[in-house]
Amino acid sequence: MVTAVTVTRRDRAIVVQETSDRAMLRAFLETDRLFSAYALCDLDDREFIRTRWGVALVGGEPIAVVLQYAGYSPQPVFVMGDNDGVEAILANVIRPRTAYVATRRENLPALATNYRVEPGGKMVRMWVDAAHFQPIKSEVQRLLPVDISELNRLYQLGFASWLPASAISDGLYYGVRVNGRLVSAAGTHVISPAARLAVVGNVMTHTDFRGRGYATAVTGAVTAELLKICDQIVLNVRADNPPALAAYRRLGYQAYVSFEERLVHRSELPWSGWTGALRRILSRKES
Repeated sequence: MVTAVTVTRRDRAIVVQETSDRAMLRAFLETDRLFSAYALCDLDDREFIRTRWGVALVGGEPIAVVLQYAGYSPQPVFVMGDNDGVEAILANVIRPRTAYVATRRENLPALATNYRVEPGGKMVRMWVDAAHFQPIKSEVQRLLPVDISELNRLYQLGFASWLPASAISDGLYYGVRVNGRLVSAAGTHVISPAARLAVVGNVMTHTDFRGRGYATAVTGAVTAELLKICDQIVLNVRADNPPALAAYRRLGYQAYVSFEERLVHRSELPWSGWTGALRRILSRKES
């Protein structure tokens, strides 16, 4: 574990360190529960062992958190909180060479201090609860681990990596079959009984069968089942995908916040003198 480091920003002494204090992390993340839904779910035992967390503290209270999820590069990273704190964590504690970062727009300048930030699409975080959910009647089937080969054949049309059978056994998937063929499916990225939150994802319909409401049907089936054990369900959708936005709204999902998903590359030492200028330039572009 990285030793605590103290940096000074804007006349504040900011202590940054790696942490495994789940109670502290949960309390901080709960201040923006819907935006931090993935991270909150990652506090559960099954996911926590795959994570590293950095925290920035002022006067012993957290002002920023950075989560790095284990896996092949580029690793998923989530940032939340004060820009000075985010910058200090990425400079001293969580330091992947390449990462795929989920962040609010206002935190992009903090990323640019330590990373080259590639352009990326804007995302919308949507959410629903039992009070807003609008179920629809549909002919869908719950998928079982034995269906993983069919599911991966469907996802191969648009996703780069194949899912293991445990994705179905540990999560929740529904599909639509036409003449015995799986043509549409939706599932979960993560479910947290502790936080009573879940993240819906992996929604895919074969191109030959789009426009028939199948994506809405399978997403609705997954959502209905999750709401039996969760208080809120969230999902992500690209801001430039009106059909998907409309499909989720029909189920009662509402937009919560726009955010960014960006591929970042750690700046090499020769660029270190330019980081301040990069931050100022990016701040102006994003404003």
